[in-house]
Amino acid sequence: MTPRGNALGEATSPYLRQHADNPVHWQQWTPAALAEAARRDVPILLSIGYAACHWCHVMAHESFADDEVAAAVNDHFVCIKVDREERPDLDAVYMNATVALTGQGGWPMTCFLTPDGRPFFCGTYYPKDGFLQLLSAVKETWRDRRDEVERASDEIAGELRAMSAGLPGSGPALAATLCDDAVAAVLRDEDVARGGFGQAPKFPPSMLLEALLRHHERTGSSDALAAVQRAGAAMARGGIYDQLAGGFARYSVDAEWVVPHFEKMLYDNALLLRCYAHWARRTSDPLARRVAEETARFIIDGLGADGLFTSSLDADAAGVEGLTYVWTPAQLREVLGADAGWAAALFGVTPTGTFEHGSSVLQLRADPDDWNRYERVRAGLRAARAQRPQPGRDDKVVTAWNAMAITALIEASVALGSREFLNAAVTCARQLLALHLVDGRLRRASLGGVVGDSAAILEDYATLATALCFVYQQTGTTSWLTVATGLLDTALDHFADPQHPGQWFDTADDAEALVLRPADPLDGATPAGASAIAEALQLAAHLSADPRYRAAADATLAAATTVLAKAPRSGGHWLAVAEAAVRGPIQIAVACDPANSQLLAAARTLAPGGAVVVGGAVDSGELLMGRDRVGGKDAAYVCRGRVCDLPVTTVADLDVALRRPV
Repeated sequence: MTPRGNALGEATSPYLRQHADNPVHWQQWTPAALAEAARRDVPILLSIGYAACHWCHVMAHESFADDEVAAAVNDHFVCIKVDREERPDLDAVYMNATVALTGQGGWPMTCFLTPDGRPFFCGTYYPKDGFLQLLSAVKETWRDRRDEVERASDEIAGELRAMSAGLPGSGPALAATLCDDAVAAVLRDEDVARGGFGQAPKFPPSMLLEALLRHHERTGSSDALAAVQRAGAAMARGGIYDQLAGGFARYSVDAEWVVPHFEKMLYDNALLLRCYAHWARRTSDPLARRVAEETARFIIDGLGADGLFTSSLDADAAGVEGLTYVWTPAQLREVLGADAGWAAALFGVTPTGTFEHGSSVLQLRADPDDWNRYERVRAGLRAARAQRPQPGRDDKVVTAWNAMAITALIEASVALGSREFLNAAVTCARQLLALHLVDGRLRRASLGGVVGDSAAILEDYATLATALCFVYQQTGTTSWLTVATGLLDTALDHFADPQHPGQWFDTADDAEALVLRPADPLDGATPAGASAIAEALQLAAHLSADPRYRAAADATLAAATTVLAKAPRSGGHWLAVAEAAVRGPIQIAVACDPANSQLLAAARTLAPGGAVVVGGAVDSGELLMGRDRVGGKDAAYVCRGRVCDLPVTTVADLDVALRRPV
């Protein structure tokens, strides 16, 4: 029996712990909590949010910390609190229900369920008075019109199961023309004047930009590269980017990238770092290089903890959104003295302000005329900002997001020639495996060196397998590839849909059974689990000798072509993986001593996104079998799929070979 009272004090989620002092008798999502609802014959009040969510904090302060609300819920509901980042499976199920019932979703998510988990009413944020009225109405409906609740919950559960039936299997064949058409459709939706896609609120299109870079590399398209440059520059110069300490906020509330929603997420910054590093590597653009450097530094310094990376920084500080980050002209004068006017003009700090109460979010719409002065001013403002109230940090370590950071840091290490970033990636990979891989199966999250009970989902297996493939390519240590393929074997055994080859479930076949088994094929804030596993399988297919990975990668991409044909903006990562696939993907094997090979270093720099690059002695890996130096010189062997060029021994010849269009 679940004890009455608040049971969140021992949670491994900082978000849940934030509610441990609420008078609401919160429980974690457990079989015991659901059994308690059945025993008492009361509905479940399910509240889902996350630590960096501003409106989650508002509702917590207004309602969940309120004795009147607590009295209304404790006697008539079993109250369950869920961290969406720790249990993305629950979040996916009930977000689908919320969207289906209301036409929109978001957090905090507020759902009322039958004791067996079927939703019958869903919403998001409610102010206290409205929430009290809702609680009263739900209580009365449960008591007086129970048959209506049962019918509604059955209908909703059935509709959710129908929605999760998976991708239609009649999409076009994967081909270069499909990618070309998808890119053309994406570019038609570009906000050319302001960068990015769509209107406010505007989210960083990291996966689409990566796909456009890969398309430019494959086709030479100047339009695709120009779209990357416009969006990349607009975001980097806008308020969504922290002009003092690096790192990107979650999204911009306006279409010009001026005012951010101030929370900073690890996954956003990892995905954007990968994109900016790729842009910097391809063009040597100084803005791309600076932003890649600063974003990597933010991930390591701002979110790092004992070699791993924590989840987020809050939108609020001392209960005020953006308090840490915004400035008035008077505050600039107080900190900078004679430099204040120059700084105000440079950073767009005006008397009327761009944010609330006459304050401004710092922007950098043009490069400074004096970089030394710029760095002096930034240092002064950073020091002053450090004395302000600071946003809270969600110290939870999430497998998938750390994996994305590993991949991005390796991309940055290549683009910027930084051994430090590579070392940080390898350290994270080592510690993540030591803590989160338990008895051969991954766990989703940990806190303070203690791994949680929540099972990993498909995106965790997929992104970590990809990250380990990246580590293997950089280090040549075969144990990384062995673990990566082991993760893929587990994914194939437990997440693949046996009835529909190429389709995937987001939860394992032996995970907790929910109202439905999530299987979302569309990319969202992070890559879909299925598109992420497509990338991992594609890499492993060429790094190992196991033909299952190639077959599974091909089937996965073939099953997803409908997304590229009909909704390419919802398939940015799919498009990036597809761009690599139709080009081969390109494999580069360099016969050399990896420690001092200029040709190998050049191969890593020149390789297009999604390419496989390995270096070492002859027969030291699958791609190096039978491949040796030529005439005593390091030799690069370039292949596209199953077709290989003659080896080249100079950087110039390698560059020519890689520029050959497809």
